[in-house]
Amino acid sequence: MTTSNFHVRPATAPDVRAIAAMRLPNEGSGRKLLKLELVSLFEKVPEFLVAVNDAGEVVGAGAIHVMWEDLAEVRSLIVRDDLRGQGVGHLLVSALLERAKALNISRVFCLTFETEFFAKHGFEEISDVPVDPETFAELVRSNDDGVAEFLDLARVKENTLGNTRMLAII
Repeated sequence: MTTSNFHVRPATAPDVRAIAAMRLPNEGSGRKLLKLELVSLFEKVPEFLVAVNDAGEVVGAGAIHVMWEDLAEVRSLIVRDDLRGQGVGHLLVSALLERAKALNISRVFCLTFETEFFAKHGFEEISDVPVDPETFAELVRSNDDGVAEFLDLARVKENTLGNTRMLAII
């Protein structure tokens, strides 16, 4: 997927340090992104797409994390500060939603401060966890903090304060 000076491709291991550098100022409690150790980013490379400029520099990144048979999450969306507002984020979200469709996912969740941005991609605010009790019981077994945020579990409340839960049907 391409827009004027940027294109999106699957992330590779050498991209991880650039992703980490963009994420660092936005990580941690009360920030826009869940804190991830460098090793966790390397482990998650297959989930990530990166936006690169004409010079091949990574200028944005985002991941699609499959949570259940019909449900995934857009997570870790970040664009280099000096390029915000130039369409890089929209390019990434569009590509992540296409990736979800290719995986036969029909619902995509995000937890965000950027509600207007995600609304442009068909996300709508939700108040509850949009899964049945049986699925909830299975998901609660996950060790993934992002899944815990989706389930609104007490152990991750500090990560979700101020965020809005959104869902897109694709």
